Amino acid sequence: MPETTMTPEQAQQAADAFRKDFEAVREQVARVVVGQREIVEGVLTCLFCGGHVLLEGVPGIGKTLLVRTLSQALDLQFSRVQFTPDLMPADITGTTIVTEVETSGQRERVFKFQQGPIFGQIVLADEVNRATPKTQSALLEAMQERSVTVGTTTHQLPKPFLVMATQNPIEQEGTYPLPEAQLDRFFFKLLSLPPGRDDLAGIIDRTTSSQNTVPKAVLGAAKLLEHQALVRQVAIASHVRDYAVRLVLTTHPKGTAHSDGATATYATPMVDKYVRLGSSPRGAQTLILAAKCKALIEGRFAASIDDIRAVAQPALRHRLIMNFESHAEGVSADAVVANMVQTLPTEAL
Repeated sequence: MPETTMTPEQAQQAADAFRKDFEAVREQVARVVVGQREIVEGVLTCLFCGGHVLLEGVPGIGKTLLVRTLSQALDLQFSRVQFTPDLMPADITGTTIVTEVETSGQRERVFKFQQGPIFGQIVLADEVNRATPKTQSALLEAMQERSVTVGTTTHQLPKPFLVMATQNPIEQEGTYPLPEAQLDRFFFKLLSLPPGRDDLAGIIDRTTSSQNTVPKAVLGAAKLLEHQALVRQVAIASHVRDYAVRLVLTTHPKGTAHSDGATATYATPMVDKYVRLGSSPRGAQTLILAAKCKALIEGRFAASIDDIRAVAQPALRHRLIMNFESHAEGVSADAVVANMVQTLPTEAL
């Protein structure tokens, strides 16, 4: 059943307005960031869906620049946290300090909460895997609940709120792998690849000349929140929703018990061989929301199975826990997800 009470004309107008704003932001980012069109679209999809994104790539390919440029194009409060082994949770969330205030001619000492860098609208968690698990866990409540609890007081974070974390996949010394519970809270995991010949030439031209391009703000917080609400109103047919459900169930290897008493029957031989644990329900939620956003980007107000397929890898690659055999044979989560998408029938059997 459709999820909106809009008329077809109103729905199309809303989709066109969404697409126009999406392209405007992407155009501003492209003025500074060379290439990486798929990465930019993935980050913007997370933003317009209200999710968080994990960017993985080698140093020097513009991950931090992308996040900073995006905050400028959106006229949002930008905050950056450089994760290091000695970073403490209070360095992220904030802490209670003692300050003096004057009341009735007398000076008194009172406790006051001083906000940390997590109280931004776009928060860059740079090299997030360099911090200890204790510090990484400080992000869990913020990412899921959009709030921070210090002592007995809960502080709400500003809206919109987006965490963009980066990590280096090749430098493992002095790093701490992200726990599965935290990985699951990222909407997408995007892999940033080194630039090609033309893109590298463009990067050199922009960074070694006197030219200094600054993006202009084309979208504010209020309009972004409207677009996030619109994404959830996009229609999705029951068979499309069922495809997303079956795709997530396919990630569970044979023998996985479910709440209805059944065991996994959708797993492919590749999943059975290489996956230790499949996706959580957040994977299905991500598939649906990202597919709705992709439909709007293309000017449609109804998500399709092709939309689900298009977002499957960034939505699921970090939610599959691979087993030892996969590491020994060099089989990646991307390969498993690609195999699932190719083999899963569009209609339930």
